[in-house]
This record gives sequence, C-alpha cells and structure tokens, in this order.
Amino acid sequence: MKLIRSGSWLRVFSSALIALLPGAGHSANGATSAATKPEVRSASALIVDATSGEVLFERQPKLITPIASITKLMTALVVLDALQPLDEVITIKADDRWKGKGAFSHIPNGTKLTRGDLMRLALMASENLAARVLARNYPGGMSAFVHTMNVKAKALGMTQTKFDDPSGLSSANLSTARDLVKLINAASRQSIIRDYSTSPSYEVRLAKRPFVYRNTNLLIGRGDWDIAVQKTGFTNDAGQCLVMQTTIDGRLVDMVFLNSFGSLTRTADARRIRRWMEAQSLPSVVSAGAVGTK
Repeated sequence: MKLIRSGSWLRVFSSALIALLPGAGHSANGATSAATKPEVRSASALIVDATSGEVLFERQPKLITPIASITKLMTALVVLDALQPLDEVITIKADDRWKGKGAFSHIPNGTKLTRGDLMRLALMASENLAARVLARNYPGGMSAFVHTMNVKAKALGMTQTKFDDPSGLSSANLSTARDLVKLINAASRQSIIRDYSTSPSYEVRLAKRPFVYRNTNLLIGRGDWDIAVQKTGFTNDAGQCLVMQTTIDGRLVDMVFLNSFGSLTRTADARRIRRWMEAQSLPSVVSAGAVGTK
C-alpha cells in the first residue's frame, strides 16, 4: 500500500506533469472534443455513475492521501447511526478546544447549540470545533467515536481508509478516491446529510448575536448545479479536496477530487468534467494515466 503525503511541491509538480499529458487541450470553439480527455488538475480524481457504478473518468483512484474535512461526512454518519437526538442542546466548553492548526472558531465557550446545529455547521461550513464537540458528546467520548468511524469504514468496504480524528485536521485521516465514492453513496442515503451539506448558509446565535455561516463549496446555491450531497476539505498535506453527488445531463454522478492546488481548482475541475460530459457520449473508462497509477 503506497502512501503519498503531498505538500505544495507535489501539487505543483503534478500540475506540470498533467499539463504535458496527451489530449489535455480543448477544441477551437472551447468545447471538449469526443477524443479529448478532460483537463482535470487534481492529483487524484474519480467520476462514477451513481446508479450503475460505471467509471466515467479516473486519475490515480487508488492513491492513498490525507482527505482533510471530507472526514466530516463519516462523522455525520456515526452520529446518525447512534440515534442521538439532533434537538439535544450541547454547551461548548473550554475542554472542547485545542491549540494548533484549525483551532480557530467563531463559537465562544458557553455557547449552546443543538446537535443538529453542530452537524450542519460541520458539514456545510466545515466548522472543526463543531465536529470535535459532536465526537466528545458521543457515548464513550472521542476515542470511542474515532473507533466507530473506522468500524463504519470497514462495513462500507472502504479498505484503504483510516480515521484518526473527527474533523479531518489529522494528516493520519487517509483514504482513496475509490473508497470515498462509497462514503458519498452512504451519505447520500441520509436525507439529513443531504440537507445539511447543501445549505447555502445558516444562522446561529453566538454570544447573543446572530452569526451567519456560509457553505464552503462555491457551487452550492448556483442555479445551474443540482447537488445532492457534498463536502469540501483542505489541509496543507491534503491540498484542496471536493466530493459530491450531482446530476449532469440527467445522469446522477459521484465526483471525487483530491489534492488539488489553489483554492479554485477543485470547483474548476468539477466544471471541466461537467462540460466534458455534456459534450460527448462517454466511454466506459477514460484514464489520464498519471505517474503512480496502479
């Protein structure tokens, strides 16, 4: 099992390599020709027909890499599996906080939010403290929660996946594009996760004042996209990440983009795939053949 932890140097190298791959261009009128592969710039990508399981596009789908806040989809599944009441009010305590990367939060100590509020903020705004509080208020606490995440991954057939924390800040949270398609499909079967992850914005009261959180996915709220479930992620090790289930040209598809460089690349890759799908009848499998694919 080959593990690649990729920093910025690898993303830049991957971009340069991908740019040299044959068939990376577009036709003169800007549309992608039938013989052209989509100009996807994420180091690992997988596009799958969500109904049939047919692979439509793949690039290094077996690459094991940190997944950042994509983790929070599993966090939500574990909370829902435990049947913990979403209307239960939870008080944010000093013990919920930590120091280091991702520690900043707009939520002050003493804030009272429901479990449903915390889950929505974790899914749509990628609020790390919210994910941590959900885990700490699970039966058995944080360690039991993370253990259950890994048990759930195994049950879903995510054989190359490991979870180390509920937020995704840990670089030991690892997976592959192939495994994450299984996570997307499991999440899509939960109406609460579909609703919460695709909320364009959500208002809560923090320190007795209203505060509006915005969805971290720039495609949410756009009238030309029909997104059923989604999650973004970013750490220095994971790069920019995006998973989602969406309908393109009447076809329900799962999209996974991992280790993108630049804050806009993951959504740009989604747009490129969409244009490519709309421009042609897809073959069963198109592989970019990037270095390291097995």
